[in-house]
Amino acid sequence: MKLIHTVFEPEGEGPFPAIIAFHGWGANAFDLLGLAPYVGEGRFLMLCPQGPMEVPLGGGAPGYGWYPISMGGARPADTVVEPAVQAATAFLDEALGRYPIDARKLILLGFSQGGVMAYNLALRQPGRFAALVGISTWFPPELTQKVGDAEALQQLPTLIQHGSADPAIDVGRARQSVESLRSLKVPLIYREYDCGHEINAQGLRDLSNFLMEKVVSPIIRV
Repeated sequence: MKLIHTVFEPEGEGPFPAIIAFHGWGANAFDLLGLAPYVGEGRFLMLCPQGPMEVPLGGGAPGYGWYPISMGGARPADTVVEPAVQAATAFLDEALGRYPIDARKLILLGFSQGGVMAYNLALRQPGRFAALVGISTWFPPELTQKVGDAEALQQLPTLIQHGSADPAIDVGRARQSVESLRSLKVPLIYREYDCGHEINAQGLRDLSNFLMEKVVSPIIRV
């Protein structure tokens, strides 16, 4: 597998419900792995790929990103985003062949810039995923033109979480993201928390409950 990654594998033989977790700008493959034991009581296999772009942080080990960021919040060009999306898609394909993953219970999760990556993968191939989670992130409006299967997208359970005091990505961008996704009829739950650019304890509990309800023990309505 070309992307460096970390993995949390539950006890047992599997196959397991699995979370592919994309970190944010300046972080690394270990950044979100610590969530794994607390999500669904450690029932989910979690894979955390590391962005291919090295980010100098100064005075210490480098961080990593998925594509270059633009100052002032300008939209990044497709020419820099598309290679990252292709690398992430290839990683996903390889992971399904290497790890004991239940392909019917595959979740995309992304924090900050990693959330943009999760949105990119989910909208293009929504039928591959059992749930989508975006945390402290934003939804690029141009992705509404890249929906691969509108019917499958309208059946993709989605959770968006954001801190009301987020200094990195204003909460207004999260609210705009919600409206964009609702225009596509995505079944989503939106939660705001009294925190900054982070995942707090309540957010982690809500995440765990959401995945248990929507993925591990979904209610089938006929």
